[in-house]
Amino acid sequence: MSKQRRQFSNEEKVRILRRHLIEKAPVSDLCDELQVAPTLFYRWQQQFFENGAADFGKQGESKGDVWRQKAAALEAKLQRKNEVLSELMEEHLLLKIGLTHGSWKHWGF
Repeated sequence: MSKQRRQFSNEEKVRILRRHLIEKAPVSDLCDELQVAPTLFYRWQQQFFENGAADFGKQGESKGDVWRQKAAALEAKLQRKNEVLSELMEEHLLLKIGLTHGSWKHWGF
């Protein structure tokens, strides 16, 4: 009689990986407890790092949707960095003008 395979849900896989990565549970202990091969554990870990939650089959979202969301998040982050850089450059120029002309009062500051 063949042994029935156990199926782990996406949430279970993330919980198991979390125990190893955050709680520092040894892989060997987790594999013994769950009765899975270490190669399976490392495959989950590789999939998680390569594709995040999308690889574990987030319902309702395709990989294209996930990539679009990541792209939008990165664009927003880049926009914020550009704004900060712009503010820093403005402060730099004001400091430079102040040092050149000897006083901030000359420029109304």
